[in-house]
Amino acid sequence: PWSPLPLLTQLPAAARQLPFSTACVRCSNRRLRQKRVISERKLTRYFVDHRKVRVVGGQGGGGGHSFYSEPRKIFGGPDGGNGGDGGHVILKADRQMKSLSSVLPFYKGFHGGRGGSKNCYGANGACVYVKVPVGTLVKEDGEVVADLTHDGEEYVAAYGGAGGKGNRFFLSNENRAPTLYTPGEPGQERVLHLELKTTAHAGLVGFPNAGKSSLLRAVSRARPAVAAYPFTTLNPHVGIVHYQDYEQVAVADIPGLIKGAHQNRGLGMAFLRHIERCSFLLYVVDLSVSQPWIQLQDLKYELEQYKKGLSERPCVVIGNKIDLPQSKINLPLLKEQVDHRVIALSALTGDNLEELLLHLRELYDTYVKTEQSQGHSPVKW
Repeated sequence: PWSPLPLLTQLPAAARQLPFSTACVRCSNRRLRQKRVISERKLTRYFVDHRKVRVVGGQGGGGGHSFYSEPRKIFGGPDGGNGGDGGHVILKADRQMKSLSSVLPFYKGFHGGRGGSKNCYGANGACVYVKVPVGTLVKEDGEVVADLTHDGEEYVAAYGGAGGKGNRFFLSNENRAPTLYTPGEPGQERVLHLELKTTAHAGLVGFPNAGKSSLLRAVSRARPAVAAYPFTTLNPHVGIVHYQDYEQVAVADIPGLIKGAHQNRGLGMAFLRHIERCSFLLYVVDLSVSQPWIQLQDLKYELEQYKKGLSERPCVVIGNKIDLPQSKINLPLLKEQVDHRVIALSALTGDNLEELLLHLRELYDTYVKTEQSQGHSPVKW
């Protein structure tokens, strides 16, 4: 019998040490292609909090036009059935959706089926369900028409058209052989504006360059853009803080707060609405500036002018940039001027982040107990 051993003995010593394979030697030494490294800019994700959507209901099916006929019963009369109704376009709140980024600019319901002979009705068009996050406001011409605040809550954005009538419908004693039948009606057409009010547990509130984005990067996997020069976030971000008992606390970075924001200055009220549904607030102040307690007073004033009672929610004051020399001088002065608890930390170096995470969990547990005592279900991420 044939054996490959004589051929192997003629190969060099280095080749004889390789395991026997049917693959090409050149292909076996080829390195695996490495995955391309994605840049930090492309990894940055932020949620879309507003969308303009055009919705059109499905058109109703036309009515049938036929006459019953069979042997020995030629004049059986009209038997055209009615058409099916068009499908609706329905907005449905889903807790798994966290952004409006997946919402398309146009939706249309399915058309209804046409009526058939033998008095058969056409099938109704299927409804189109559009999943939106919990906390979505639906506006039409500037007026709120729906507020989807609970998981599974639905709102019919556009009704489908009614099906047409077949000639059987028009049968009467005066007209025993009607030929009249009607087409299906067109579906409802609307242009809606969807706005998302973030249902995060905690909201990071602070003026630009206070370090909110850096702090969110330090406590979660969110990657908002940061820079070494004066920089302000233009889009809201949400980060999730994970704990060992699998509890998750959502923290939202609310941009756009400057003096006069309640008067629509700067980014204005475009992002102030996200603070409305935050259960507790994290005021971030820059300890390196002179009189940092003035920042806290201005922040509370802006929130109170936007909505009365908003600044009275449970909160904690975070003194950021404690690694700077001037911050250590201002820290005791801030504690004297502020009645709330002050946590001094550095989002850049990570100093004292443990104290913030522990206190954040205390605020979350208090929120859960309060909601359960009032018979409400707390928001879970």
